[in-house]
Amino acid sequence: MKTFHDLREEVVEKGFCHRCGGCVSFCTAVNFGALGFDKDGFPTYIDEDRCIECGICYLICPEPGVYEKEVKEMVGWQPPMGSVLALEVARAVDPAIRALGTDGGVVTAILVHLLQEGFIDGAVVAKKTGPFQVEPVLATTPEELLQSAGFYFDVVHGMYHKSKVYSTFTPSFQGLRPAMKEKLRRIALVGTPCQIKALRKMQYLQVSPSETIFLLLGLFCSGHFSFGEQGRRRLEEIGGFKWDDIEKINLKDRLIIRLKSGEVKNIPLTEIEPLKRPACKYCDDYSAEFADLSFGGLGAPDGWTTVVARSKKGRAVLAEARYKVIEEFPLEQDPQLVRRVRQLVEEYSTAKRKRAQQEEEKLHQHPLKKSN
Repeated sequence: MKTFHDLREEVVEKGFCHRCGGCVSFCTAVNFGALGFDKDGFPTYIDEDRCIECGICYLICPEPGVYEKEVKEMVGWQPPMGSVLALEVARAVDPAIRALGTDGGVVTAILVHLLQEGFIDGAVVAKKTGPFQVEPVLATTPEELLQSAGFYFDVVHGMYHKSKVYSTFTPSFQGLRPAMKEKLRRIALVGTPCQIKALRKMQYLQVSPSETIFLLLGLFCSGHFSFGEQGRRRLEEIGGFKWDDIEKINLKDRLIIRLKSGEVKNIPLTEIEPLKRPACKYCDDYSAEFADLSFGGLGAPDGWTTVVARSKKGRAVLAEARYKVIEEFPLEQDPQLVRRVRQLVEEYSTAKRKRAQQEEEKLHQHPLKKSN
């Protein structure tokens, strides 16, 4: 049985730990308390003496690929972009939710509806604390969901929003801790592809706290970026803006920064490639292929969201929300839109998988050292 010692040697120290937080969250959830995060957000021993070497941390990590085949079979995964039971372009019916959101407010609209109708007890989402700085929260009221609306590309470690470290990523798993303390049993979680995959592994292994998850909502992901003050200044130079002028960010096929003045800055991802987290180079999942529902702005017109239903539960949730809280793009205006969107998502999925394979081959030749 491999333990956290092996996980640290194979993943963390080589710099391609996804920092999804699954290993730490599991260890904390069952009160072992052996693991925690270091100052850079990497999992580490907090109290090694409390480690019982159960090996679950290694098994649920998305990087080693343990139980990959079994989990794919569990979710009905198919190439080239996972299971697709339905794909549509939609937006929230409520103009207020659309105004709060970034790509159409679909995620927020669905979560508010599920909560109000009693399908879920709460949702793990992100609450903004600054540009590129948000923290995970467990929202149990519609008001809390609305306060967290907007695509700030997942959440950042709670410790980060008080520091000079900026990131577009963190483990949403931390938001599950309050859910367990409150003994909530039906939680929706919004997460990145690597987080969704880790949770699916936990569900396959029947590892706590996966039993609390009712619905997994995945976000399309081109990669995440982490940087400090120097990186911040570099981003300001590239985009020609001041940090305090940022109102909202989004990440599609480019980094989109909306300023308080209303001006929009579009920065090619190639311009900020040096700021990309090392782990993202090895991730082969663009469209959250293991989720119940996947969301992103790719291919959709401004103000609309691309939505992929991947499981029967996801398709049922989408059907329940349709015409009540979300509306489909009027295809009479563009009959070929859905076909083009699907083709584009497939292309991005295939391209990311190919890049990941190439980076893995390089890694075997030249191992990385842990870095940001």
